[in-house]
Amino acid sequence: MSKNTVDTANPPADPTGKLALQADPAAQAKLKADRRRELSRTIGRSVMNAVITFAVVLLLWQAVVSLTGISPYIAKGPADVWAFLFTDEDAAANRAQMMPLVGQTLIDSTIGFVFGMITAIVLAVLFSLSKAVEAGVMPLVLLLRTIPLVSIAPVIILITGRGTVSSVAVIGTIVVLFPALASILFGLSRASQQSLDVVHVFGGGRLTLLRKVSLPGAGPSLFAAARVSVPGAVTGALLAEWLSTGQGIGGAILKFNAQAQFTQLWASIALITLITLLLYNIVQIVENIVLERMGMTTAQR
Repeated sequence: MSKNTVDTANPPADPTGKLALQADPAAQAKLKADRRRELSRTIGRSVMNAVITFAVVLLLWQAVVSLTGISPYIAKGPADVWAFLFTDEDAAANRAQMMPLVGQTLIDSTIGFVFGMITAIVLAVLFSLSKAVEAGVMPLVLLLRTIPLVSIAPVIILITGRGTVSSVAVIGTIVVLFPALASILFGLSRASQQSLDVVHVFGGGRLTLLRKVSLPGAGPSLFAAARVSVPGAVTGALLAEWLSTGQGIGGAILKFNAQAQFTQLWASIALITLITLLLYNIVQIVENIVLERMGMTTAQR
């Protein structure tokens, strides 16, 4: 074997050998192909999970409508909602009625999700840096989690104003905060002790340990927090619309129920449930892609 030839079957263990292997086009092409195949399998697994979840929801919905003996005037099944939105003569008008409501709820959900996740990340970092901050703030977080939101909503609305974006942000943040904070704190606490010791030996302080080891290692927990926060953010948006703004799906559900517009009511619930499932699975797909590229694959779901 000539000196310029690289043995790709038994690559050298030293750094020079690794650099030579990285320079080998054939080895690089094989590595990229393996990564693409693994990424395709990961995405396919996530999509299959989404399809199965959607099918289970439809079956349960139909079973509730068919087997509970509820009057067909009140209970509407998947076929009724499909006809209302797509096949009836007034389907276009029905969609025009529902889509702005869904759009408003998505906006409100996004506000709660963003503010809730940012607050959870900031608090988790502060708690990791200072036990005094954790001892002072965590009881307040637990208090907000324990007290029913409906009971403190009047105070929130009195402070932030009825129908304001601030009220939507506060209510959404309260719903999202605790599960996301608990997940992120768990991820930060699972940092590799060996890596922490290495950074500490080289003179790294708490902030360096957090930036170099704890935060990168908490990637799976951060994505888990995001997945849990998606349905929480939608719930928070519906509560805010019901209690404060009167807009979106949350506000419309009350009107549909009061006016006995049960098809619109079930269509609203179906649309927001479908969108929540889609958003949840989109976050899961992004999680699988990112963690796969980072070499932090999670267990198959």
